[in-house]
Amino acid sequence: MKTPLLIAAIFFTGFAFAQEKKSDTLKTKSIEEVTIKKQVFKKQSDRFVYDVAASPITKGNTTFDILKQTPLLSSTDDKTLKIAGKNNAIIYINGRKSNMDADSLVQFLKNTPAENIQKIEVITVPGSEYQVESSDGIINIVLKKKMSDGLSGNMRMSNSQNKFNGSNASFSANYRKDKLGISANLSGGENIQGQSYVLRNGNDSSSNESVGDINDPNKNLGGYLNVDYQLNDNSNLALSWNTWANKSYNSTVDLFNTTRSYDKKNDNYITNFTNSRNKEDARSYNNSVNLNYELKTDSLGSKLNVNAAYLNYRRFQFTDNRTIISNMNGNDIRLGQQVFQDLPQVINNFSGTVDYIKKFKNDFTVSVGGNYNKTKTNNDTQNNTLDYSYDELGNLEGITNTPTPNHFVYNENIYGVYLTFEQKFNDKFSGKLGARYEITNSVGTSDNAATPDLQKIERKYNNLLPYVSFNYAINEKNNISYAFSSRMRRPSFWEINPVRNILTEDNYTQNNPFVKASSTYNQELTYMFKSSYFLILNHSFYKDVITQVPLQRDILKPRLDEMGNPVLDENNQPIMDQRKQLRYIRTNFGDKQEMSAMLGIQRTFFKEYLTTNFNIGLQHNINNGSLSIDPTSGDVFPTYENKIRSTSVIIQTNNTIRLDKKKTWFLGVNYFYVDKQQIELGMLKKLMSLDLSLKKNWNEWTFAVNVTDVLRTNIVEIEDYQDNGNYNYVKNDQFRRGMTVSITYNFGNQKVKKVRDIEGASDAIKSRTR
Repeated sequence: MKTPLLIAAIFFTGFAFAQEKKSDTLKTKSIEEVTIKKQVFKKQSDRFVYDVAASPITKGNTTFDILKQTPLLSSTDDKTLKIAGKNNAIIYINGRKSNMDADSLVQFLKNTPAENIQKIEVITVPGSEYQVESSDGIINIVLKKKMSDGLSGNMRMSNSQNKFNGSNASFSANYRKDKLGISANLSGGENIQGQSYVLRNGNDSSSNESVGDINDPNKNLGGYLNVDYQLNDNSNLALSWNTWANKSYNSTVDLFNTTRSYDKKNDNYITNFTNSRNKEDARSYNNSVNLNYELKTDSLGSKLNVNAAYLNYRRFQFTDNRTIISNMNGNDIRLGQQVFQDLPQVINNFSGTVDYIKKFKNDFTVSVGGNYNKTKTNNDTQNNTLDYSYDELGNLEGITNTPTPNHFVYNENIYGVYLTFEQKFNDKFSGKLGARYEITNSVGTSDNAATPDLQKIERKYNNLLPYVSFNYAINEKNNISYAFSSRMRRPSFWEINPVRNILTEDNYTQNNPFVKASSTYNQELTYMFKSSYFLILNHSFYKDVITQVPLQRDILKPRLDEMGNPVLDENNQPIMDQRKQLRYIRTNFGDKQEMSAMLGIQRTFFKEYLTTNFNIGLQHNINNGSLSIDPTSGDVFPTYENKIRSTSVIIQTNNTIRLDKKKTWFLGVNYFYVDKQQIELGMLKKLMSLDLSLKKNWNEWTFAVNVTDVLRTNIVEIEDYQDNGNYNYVKNDQFRRGMTVSITYNFGNQKVKKVRDIEGASDAIKSRTR
């Protein structure tokens, strides 16, 4: 509404001027320049719209760069995107969910020029027509419509230096000729993800401490091929193929462990030392193919969309976990225990979706559709535990081998239908009402389960998920909207595979086939002023939250001397000491509420030399969970409780400063701060990061330097203290401070029309793989 009012103001100003000075009515007046600014950020119905084409920061940036600077969006690790107040962000392109896995999607976004984007839509509470889970939001990237035939593309190379050096390269091409469009991408790279850990847990009588490093080398290669053919003016047929491969060989864990036990008899503490040295070789392959048919049924925009897809995911993982008895200086003495794990996972998914959107002349829209997903996961796990015993002279005396194989097969069928009504009543008021009904049937079987309950696990869910929203434009400057949505969150396939991921001998994570789906209820109230300032109030209620719960208990283990031999009592029997065992159990953990209030601004200043996006808000978390039994084994632990409330401050600002008149030099200054807050594992201490960037545009070339976590403050620390005296502390440094240098070159006819991006029928399943 801003543009028509401005034109009217110019007209009536001129009219009044003519009435006052009639003698000049025959003179020709010259208007040198009239600038009508387009709204860059605005609220529309159920979404926020960021008009990238009207933004001054587009040139030379990648799509990922622009997304990080979009209001309500953020990235703390330069890999994942989050929407304020949401668990996760699902990427859509031209209204269709992207047909890529997480790794290849990031590479695609980092190698797609931002000049190709028309606008970015942020849907904080998706409607019933969207197949999303939990409190996930949607980022819809709308590409420009370019009509020319020809070939275009880009090449990008980058090198990063954090703890280790890494490099990436990609090549993308887009070809269009008449009714045929083809797009393809090939990208790859290698890096070593380095981390350091400090882990402490226990109480006054016994405790563990582990300090050391984890280094994970990765080599990646992937790409996609999309072919789109226009059958006639009203129908299109498309085939898309996406592939991604990862190889991570010689991934290592090197932790020095100190265990302390209280000796009541002698009134002192007994200390033992070990080294945990683990090696892992893993590789994974993700391939999917999707066939799409789209038919436009009338001139109003009604259409039928049909998808059929096949997804194959394979992961092969072999680990060698060693516990080595050492002295207080960390020097190895002898091998105590060795655990070999062979952890394959194969997932096959067949999916189909049908959607029909019917538009009527009175701005009324009906959407109806359904989906079917059939998934089978095959996990043929092999575990072998070797315990080494020695004689008094330290010579190897024997090896005890304890094999624990477990072949776990999981079958799942999901049926879903939805119906949505949308009505624009007038220029000020619009509303949307819908519901999704989902049926989930699953069966998990195990041929060598630890308990009889694990031999066959059946789940059946029938869920009605309502949705309602409205949007009211009070006047030209003020807009208010409200949305409510109910969703499910199904466990990922790897979360229900009952295996242990060993960190140290007494510290490991345990997956759980008993995990059931959780429910989420989201509501959001938004007020926007002048399309530049906004206030968002959000409330989410999570029932049966799926998370990791740290359970710890005392276990008895033989006391060892300085040489690693068992210490015997006067009866020549081993003396047993209490030791702490810590299990991170993946399970349903009570309920949780999250409430947030956020104020934001998105504006340009100083004749577009400064573009700023600033958010500040409060988040209040209410946790209500307790657990005392390991559901996978029945082992009893002291109760772990998290019934703590916390309120924290969140600040985020992204700023782009144009350094010259020609718009070729840009400086970026980005900062975020998250106050300490209570999460499921305990109190997460405050986090912050300052990131700087410098960019130069030169013809079709873009040169960029990015420095992340300049102050080295983005380090995770979690601490928890229980009423029963147990404590748990985690410090994880992922060495986020680093520098990335990149070069991008765009070639060919930049007016080539983009290939139609197709939503895949298996996309909802992909998010549940690794």
